Amino acid sequence: MLEYSDRVVITGMGALTPLGLSVGETWGGLTAGRSGVGLITRFDARDFPTRIAAEVTGFDPLVVMSVKSVNRSSRASQLAVAAAKEALADAGLPPRVDDEFVGVVVNSAVSGFAEIEEAAETLARDGPRRLKPSFVASALTNMPACEIAIEVGAHGPVNASALACASGAYALLEARRLLLTGEADVIICGGTDSAITPAMFGGLSAMRALSKNNQSPQEASRPFDADRDGFVFGEGAVILVLETLEHARARGVRVYAEVLGGALTCDAFHIVAPDPSGAYSRLAISRALTAARLNPDEIDMICAHGTSTIANDRTETMAIEHALGDEAASIPVSAPKSMTGHLIGAAGALAGMLCALSIQTGVIPPTINYTTPDPECSLDYVPGVARYQPVRHAITNAFGFGGQNCVVAFGRV
Repeated sequence: MLEYSDRVVITGMGALTPLGLSVGETWGGLTAGRSGVGLITRFDARDFPTRIAAEVTGFDPLVVMSVKSVNRSSRASQLAVAAAKEALADAGLPPRVDDEFVGVVVNSAVSGFAEIEEAAETLARDGPRRLKPSFVASALTNMPACEIAIEVGAHGPVNASALACASGAYALLEARRLLLTGEADVIICGGTDSAITPAMFGGLSAMRALSKNNQSPQEASRPFDADRDGFVFGEGAVILVLETLEHARARGVRVYAEVLGGALTCDAFHIVAPDPSGAYSRLAISRALTAARLNPDEIDMICAHGTSTIANDRTETMAIEHALGDEAASIPVSAPKSMTGHLIGAAGALAGMLCALSIQTGVIPPTINYTTPDPECSLDYVPGVARYQPVRHAITNAFGFGGQNCVVAFGRV
């Protein structure tokens, strides 16, 4: 039996997503099966093949940061700071902790992309003297984590990793490791990204990765559906507060769920395409179950990576079937990207939040736009409407460019 000090739990959550500017709004949208996809407003996309995205709307960074801080920081950092402050309040912690045993692990896949693109345009148009003094620092991948640390006074370990679309999920595993080694009492962790820009959409369109369903934006993201035609790019930040169960019990705070463990593997196959055999995404699932001391028949739901691309959805289905065997067909599989689009570096953190809330509430969000089954995707994808059933254990899959596979397991406390 593990001691309280050997168990890591989630005690706070914060979220800014295309479904809302809080955890409550986001969870409400997920359980209601509401889409946050619409026409792009962040740049003039009229000449682009894809003119839709999942944007965070109504966000004013000045509500949570000073003018000076806003002027020096990226949008990805601003979203992360706002989500972190919500998460701290939710965990019963002060907005300014000033503690050497509080750390930050906030990952990003394309943090700073928008700032680099803007700087390149300024350089070409106006020359080097017009570049912002804060440009270089604001574009760095570690800056969302550092901006959070500065805002809240987190003097413990602060780091950031880039694992493409698996970044947000891996943040939970790194945070768990830091807590179990005693390097921190509390870790503020998760993911953030904001790069709805002309160069990003031009590049992804050249790859033919994006949905072109401009006529029906809310129906464009359709994971595992036979009529899917690509993913919907999104933005957002999801931050969780993790601590040992011992620390949480001593503080007398609510616990959402336990982070039981997980695993990382790499396809080592291609820079963007998944290994079609699904061998190493399957291995990540199997190793995550081993790390969490779970058997396939103990998994009550899966939060899928579910990008809505032909290759990824089929490969993920195959990996689940091979890793979980005969149990796979009976496990509900929820695909939140059908509603939020792909939040890139924040996607895995959103999935972790979803798993924890499903464990707490017994509600499994649906996969919307699943109307025409793909014969090669034959699992229970919770089509259309949320499902109400007890959830004791859940896993989430996150698979990224470069063949990065990260799977995290969660359990009821």
